[in-house]
Amino acid sequence: MSADTPNRPMMYDPTEHRIRSFVTRAGRLSIAQARALEELGPQFLIEYAKAPLDFTAAFGRTAPVILEIGFGMGDTTSHIAKGMPEKDFIGVEVHTPGVGSLLKQIGEQGLTNLRLIQHDAVEVLNQMIPAASLAGVHVFFPDPWHKARHNKRRLLQGPFVKLLAERLAPGGYLHCATDWEDYAVQMLDVLGAEPLLHNTAEGYAPQPAYRPLTKFENRGLKLGHGVWDLVFTKK
Repeated sequence: MSADTPNRPMMYDPTEHRIRSFVTRAGRLSIAQARALEELGPQFLIEYAKAPLDFTAAFGRTAPVILEIGFGMGDTTSHIAKGMPEKDFIGVEVHTPGVGSLLKQIGEQGLTNLRLIQHDAVEVLNQMIPAASLAGVHVFFPDPWHKARHNKRRLLQGPFVKLLAERLAPGGYLHCATDWEDYAVQMLDVLGAEPLLHNTAEGYAPQPAYRPLTKFENRGLKLGHGVWDLVFTKK
């Protein structure tokens, strides 16, 4: 669901009574990604469970935890985790090559503060993430579903934002970014309507220094496309 993840068709999940904005698929794994899944998966992949996750047990320490939803191929995630060794990061992604790619980077960079969950983010938030437990949430370049008739499939809708806000600890932050202006407008409206959240800027925020430019973002900026960051905090 990020800039380096291809668009995925919608799937309706009758057990959840909601429209999902993705379909889980294996995709084509490189040899290196498959090796990373086999060798590093047992240590860094957390299996989905319908039970609260013990962060201290998962990381072997107590530290602020930041959740990233839809990390794509993981370049941004590994960059941020490497730059903030004092914090722990949980990345949620359904795309198998992306999970393999980030596991590969974890191994290459010796990252110890990063764990991954390959599952639907809504179910992870509902079942595994305790209320008021997160120091931050990152949602970078989710699928824009740019056709008007598909807007209902976008991830950042009121109920989902409320769920995110409930999982944030007081003072925790929600950082979203998009390169689609109409989605940015919708994000600003939806985030601004959530009573648990407070906008840190007068509208859109300056790009925080910890978020690197992706290759797709750089390409878009060279073509004159905009990028919008939104940073809200939990009241």
